Amino acid sequence: MKNRVYIKDLKDHVGKEITIAGWVDVRRDQGKMVFFDMRDVTGKVQCVALPSRADVIEKGKEIRPEWVLEITGIVNKRPEKNIKAGVLNGEVEMEVIGIEILNKAETLPFDITTDTSVINEDTRLKYRYLDLRSDRMQKNIRMRSEFVKRVREFLFSKMFTEIETPLLTESTPEGSRDFVVPSRINPGNFYALPQSPQQYKQLLMVGGMEKYFQIARALRDEDLRADRGFEHTQVDVEMSFVEMEDVMNLIEEMMTTVVESMGFKIKQKPFPRITYKESMSKYGADKFDMRTEEEKKDKNILAYAWVVNFPFFEKTDEGKWTFTHNPFSMPIPEHIDWLMKGENIENILTTQYDLVCNGYESGGGSIRAHKPEILEATYKVMGYSQEEIKDRIGHMLEAFKYGAPSHGGIALGVERNLMNLTGESYLREVVAFPMTRGGKTAVMNAPKSLEEKQLKELGIKLVK
Repeated sequence: MKNRVYIKDLKDHVGKEITIAGWVDVRRDQGKMVFFDMRDVTGKVQCVALPSRADVIEKGKEIRPEWVLEITGIVNKRPEKNIKAGVLNGEVEMEVIGIEILNKAETLPFDITTDTSVINEDTRLKYRYLDLRSDRMQKNIRMRSEFVKRVREFLFSKMFTEIETPLLTESTPEGSRDFVVPSRINPGNFYALPQSPQQYKQLLMVGGMEKYFQIARALRDEDLRADRGFEHTQVDVEMSFVEMEDVMNLIEEMMTTVVESMGFKIKQKPFPRITYKESMSKYGADKFDMRTEEEKKDKNILAYAWVVNFPFFEKTDEGKWTFTHNPFSMPIPEHIDWLMKGENIENILTTQYDLVCNGYESGGGSIRAHKPEILEATYKVMGYSQEEIKDRIGHMLEAFKYGAPSHGGIALGVERNLMNLTGESYLREVVAFPMTRGGKTAVMNAPKSLEEKQLKELGIKLVK
């Protein structure tokens, strides 16, 4: 589109003939004149069709909300008494001299000019592309983009390298059920979608990358709830030659820099540190909200805290030991000997650190086991045989034999952090195309059955 001007920049073009493009927000027909507000990605502006332009008046009476138009007109200053206080571009309006209808719109299935959170969820997600036009959703998704952008800029400033890791990988025990993908060229075998880039980022440390990050997609087949979905995005970070304090200090600096630059206030700096035992005793959980009732009314206040000294292992329903957070974690130094001997299992603490904020777990990480014998000892505690250990993590044990540096990292949930920044209570409000509560995709109809031809190609038979 030639010489298109964004609505936010109209005040720089007073007295000039320019072209804008966007959606009709509202239309008001006042007989001799037609008024309508146009909306683009940057804001809104009032447009006026005057009686002196009969062709424009005729077209102006035809248009309806959400039609897509290209408007040519002259930018005029509004009279002082008509300036809309607090409205972007409230001091200018467009005198319309030409209207091109790019696309018409039927009546929308719900009103997008109000808070759409009260609309039935199935309807909203069926027409998510319309829901995204609402002011609240525009703000949420753009804030998500700004958060990720500022995180990237911070990490680049600290000499981190952004590296992508595979989406098709091996099924490994990481705490949740895997989503699996059948292999057509290897019938009867399956890939797994990553619950996290955990092993790959550790292998990158063995590869000498030293400082890695990724805005990573993670997929976990776990029960859905308000703050959890099948898919999520995480700021994934790993560093070589570090201890707990190094990782925690870097992330604390990053979160402080990012959220304060976005206009938020942090309740307490440096972030308070509380042990898992103290947290359970005081709050009854390992995630908590330290804000006062008065502070909770101010969406701009963020109460961060670190939780440390987690138990490494816990008992399963079958009475076996399993990891509480991550099997690749390192015990605290004074408990390494217990792990190697398989003693005092219930008392072993790990170098795990969780970042909590306003009642949500915002991120979690640990210092990793970088010696093969330590990782092997962890799997032995969990009851794995030597053969099973080799099958599950033999590639990691092999890699660690070739000069693996000490390393540690963290993953910060993008959606959880955006819920804190926006004040939203549901993860779906900060995701462009989220799942429904029942695990159905927005807009598209998945999951659904495959055609018989596809099943045959994959060598799969369904059991009814």
